[in-house]
Amino acid sequence: MSSAPESSLILGRHMIAVRRSSTGRTQLKTNTGIFVAALASALATASTAGAGGFSRGTANTDILFQDGMVNLDNSVAFVNPNRKYDTNPVPALNGSGFSESYIVPNLAAKYSINDNLSCAFTYTTPFGGDSKLDVLDSRGKLEEKFRTDEYGATCAVFMPMETGRIAVLGGVFYEQFKYEFDGATRLGPMIAPLNFDVKSHEWGWRAGIAYEIPEYAFRTQLLYRSGTDHSGNSTAHLPTFGMTLPVSGEGSLPQSLELKAQTGVAPGWLVFGSVKWTDWSALDRLDLTLGGRPFSNIYEWRDGWTFTAGVGHEFTDRISGALTLAYDRGVSTGWDYYGDSYIVGVTAGVKDDWGGKLSASFAAAFQEGVQETKNAPGLNASTKDSIGTAVQVRYDLPF
Repeated sequence: MSSAPESSLILGRHMIAVRRSSTGRTQLKTNTGIFVAALASALATASTAGAGGFSRGTANTDILFQDGMVNLDNSVAFVNPNRKYDTNPVPALNGSGFSESYIVPNLAAKYSINDNLSCAFTYTTPFGGDSKLDVLDSRGKLEEKFRTDEYGATCAVFMPMETGRIAVLGGVFYEQFKYEFDGATRLGPMIAPLNFDVKSHEWGWRAGIAYEIPEYAFRTQLLYRSGTDHSGNSTAHLPTFGMTLPVSGEGSLPQSLELKAQTGVAPGWLVFGSVKWTDWSALDRLDLTLGGRPFSNIYEWRDGWTFTAGVGHEFTDRISGALTLAYDRGVSTGWDYYGDSYIVGVTAGVKDDWGGKLSASFAAAFQEGVQETKNAPGLNASTKDSIGTAVQVRYDLPF
């Protein structure tokens, strides 16, 4: 995929409840459901509103820490990256938008086998990109997109300590990848419409460790997710001539490491933060071969870093809210336009009469415009500063 401009904001989860111990000392208990608007992971070449590069959703392994034998925690986010060119080698694209809106589902179910062992099954779309243009660009692209679907299983083993408990996490995921291209190619003196897709699937794994003191809503966690290498073969179609050509592609998606922490600081108040490293330098290019002729989308990205901080508050026994601030360092090195992003998110949540918790979140990201510099003279594009938005609805229910 070319700089498949889009951005991603996905919103997170925290909730706090306050109780008094028999000694009268205030205690803070983590309660799964109020929600901190957290940031996420983001996407693509248009600077991100969330994590950089092509990031979108993150599997909800936090459900492993929720109280209850069975828990369901599901959300859906709508993201509008709102990315626009400033200048483009094709004058008709100057000032035009190129990033398509998208939806990020996030489904999770947890079963506690006993007090010391819980397992969760998750689904989300961790990476993706979608660039759609009004006219063909200088490389013959009209629409270019890809998407990954991740199906995961993760378990946590809890080990009680004198104070609090340690959790060791481990699991696997199955990742499906699909890349689609719609544009044109040159056949002799003619420009011919061209379309194709390439599919692949791979297995990966995640592992982590956490320490928590539930009665004080304290938890710190380090979680690693492996990268994946994809390759696939397919058939390209040239409908004007009734022809087909063999096509193949290969590329890598990054590993990541995230450190998260939260703690209660006063009755009804929770503060939280995270630092995430994503190995986007692993994706130096996407290599494609069409009819025996190689071509590539060049990225040469640097690694991504995302920093998040926020505060949550329980206003009543039923209503809570949270505020999140985040910064994502852009990954572009001159080959495309994934610049820095600055994000603010707010969340409101309410408990219902059945024990469930419903929340709604809104986030906005200021995305810095970027100038390409590494393409051939006359072929560099630039993007405008822009504001991307995301809305998420989430519901979780314990049994």
